Amino acid sequence: MSADLQWMIIRNNSSFLMKRKDVAPFSKEPSNLKGRNSFRYNGLVQRRTIGIEPCRDGKGVVLITKNSCVRKPIKKYRRTELKQNSRKTFKTIRKLVGSAAGRKDLKMAAVRRASALLQSQKPVVVKKTRGKKKE
Repeated sequence: MSADLQWMIIRNNSSFLMKRKDVAPFSKEPSNLKGRNSFRYNGLVQRRTIGIEPCRDGKGVVLITKNSCVRKPIKKYRRTELKQNSRKTFKTIRKLVGSAAGRKDLKMAAVRRASALLQSQKPVVVKKTRGKKKE
């Protein structure tokens, strides 16, 4: 079945769809980098998809790419853990997503998603407030 036909079927009827009044619909499906309900970012109907998730141990991100092994569902997704520093992680994501096997149109969206996840994993430093001077 073509991607266009699949999109026409699940566009308005999907279990991942989140519709709200006066707001554009969102989607919670895996491999949807921006969470928008659009053909471009959809992770179910596209032949090649890119997904960024946090690692299970809370350090680093996991890059998920979709393979073309349709007959073997367990091998359909390739998971690559990226636990280097943030610059090396972004460089690796740009290289893998921008290659012929990736999706060049989603390169910046993948980097931004990884950046947000890595920023959320940093510990929060509480700044000390200075007390009032005694007279």
